[in-house]
Order: sequence, then structure tokens, then C-alpha cells
Amino acid sequence: MTQRVSQPVNQPVPSGLRYHELHRSGAPGWWRPVVGVLALVFLTFVIAPFVIIVVFMAGFVITGEDLRASTERLVDTDSVTPLGLAFLNLALAASILAAWVVTRVFHGLKPRWLSSVLPRIRWSWFTVCFGLSFVALLATLVVAALLPDAGTGTTMSGELNGFTSTTRDFLLVVALLTPLQAAGEEYAFRGYLTQAFGGLFRSPIPAVIVPSVLFALAHGAQDAPIFLDRLAFGLVAGIAVIVTGGLEAGIAMHVLNNWLAFGLALAYGDMSSALNPTGGSWWSLPVTLTQSLVYLGLTVLVARRMGVRTRTQPVVLEALGSRV
Repeated sequence: MTQRVSQPVNQPVPSGLRYHELHRSGAPGWWRPVVGVLALVFLTFVIAPFVIIVVFMAGFVITGEDLRASTERLVDTDSVTPLGLAFLNLALAASILAAWVVTRVFHGLKPRWLSSVLPRIRWSWFTVCFGLSFVALLATLVVAALLPDAGTGTTMSGELNGFTSTTRDFLLVVALLTPLQAAGEEYAFRGYLTQAFGGLFRSPIPAVIVPSVLFALAHGAQDAPIFLDRLAFGLVAGIAVIVTGGLEAGIAMHVLNNWLAFGLALAYGDMSSALNPTGGSWWSLPVTLTQSLVYLGLTVLVARRMGVRTRTQPVVLEALGSRV
């Protein structure tokens, strides 16, 4: 007796697509990226924080802490605690899952196509990008030392803070969860939003500019220099995504930037000021431009030397019911 073997339904991905064009290989319909963006916002800013805060509240009940007071401290961004920073990082890290869900449900694409055109995180390239971001950071520090006031809006004292148990707890949260938080923001803004606006418009310009503006606005009310600083970061990361074919460059720079910002805050300032910067200086713009242009230039140069793939090759997407 002959046994019939069922064949999976495969969806071909055209070769030659750049990162921001990948939605064109998914389910058709102009409404999909529009509804997808709304769904991403809802999942990221409503569902994810709610689920995570419920988990924290359960922990408070189990440990016998005052539920109301502990929850208020958890969400207080004016006086940030290590647990509050952990909550914020986890809520933003959940953007990865939110972007995966929206990509799969609304566009019929496997979530791994958000990582790169390979499609996956190219870890060797990510390691190189992290090194390049460190070089760009060194150039930035040199320029900052030559300017009269390159403040970023974070309050800093001239003396080194003492090392306490709270400092230790903050360091653990920053070391372990900040990379996930940075990756979450990249998957949302340089990942899904870049592909969404890349699918809506033929030109790559909206795919870079619109997510960058939204990224800067998402960081809350800020002074103009601080807003432009965030905008410049978004523009550089957005361009890097397209010219390198993946999120690795943006994630690497984002992680190092946040580690530096939080590290300086713990050493010479306070975490609350780092999360709520005010009073930025216009002298910070030359510093920002130095880091942005140096990093982008190095990334493009090294990516070309290494032959980093920037377009899809003839591959086949697995059926939606198969493994991610």
C-alpha cells in the first residue's frame, strides 16, 4: 500500500528584494501595514505593559509587599528604581514579540524576516558592528572633549557616586535587560515600521524618515536638541538597515549607546535624569553628527568589504504552520 506524503505549501520570496521591500512578498493589501502599525502600537504600549505589570504584581503578593505602594514605585519614572527599570526594559523588549506577531498575522511572513534578508540575525556581522560602534563612540568622546558644553540633558555631578546595593542592582538590570530593550526598539522602529512604510511607498525615503520621526517622538516631550539627537540616531540606524540588509548595525549601536548613558548616570548622575533628559545643549549636535557619520561610514565600508548581503536570494518561506 502506497502512503501519500503531504507537501507543505511554500511561498516563494523574489530574489533581489532589499530589507524595506520585504512586505511586497507577503500578503497583498494596502491596509495591512496601516492596520499592522496600529496593532503594533496597541500590543507594545497596552497589552505588553499590562501583562508584565500583572506578573510583577503577582510577585509583590507572593513576597508579602504592599501591592499598591510597590506598584506605584514600579511605574514611577520620576524616581526610578532597579525594579522599575527592569519593568520598563521588559515592556520595551516585548516589542520583539509584538513585531513578530504583526508580521506573521497581517503579512503572512515568517518573523525571522524582520532580522535580515538572510533571514536571521547574522551574529558575526553583529559582532563587527559592535566593534565599529565602539570606534565611533571614541571619536564622539574626542569631539565632546573639545566643545564647551556638549550636554545631553542628563544631570551629572563632578564627583563619582558611591557604590551601593542599589547601584549593584541597577548594573545587573542594565547589563542583562538593556540589550533586550534596545533590540525591542529596533525590531519595532527599524524593523516592522521600516518594512511597513517600505511596502506602502516605492521610495526608501519614507521607510527611513517616518520611523525615525516616530522613534524620536516616542521618547516623550523633549527639548529641541534632545529631539534632534534621537532623530539623528533613528536616521542613521534606518539607513544602516537598508544598506546592510538587516537590524544588526542598529541594535549594536543602540545597545552601546544605552550602556554608556546608563553607566554614566550610575557613575556621575542618577537613573531618573537619564530616562527623563531635559535642557539639552545645541553643542550636543556636533557630537551626535560625529558619531552618526563615523558609524554609518564605517558600517557601509566594512559591509562592502565583507560582502554583507543586502538583498534576498531565491529562497522559499516555509508554510505558516511550520517552525519559526
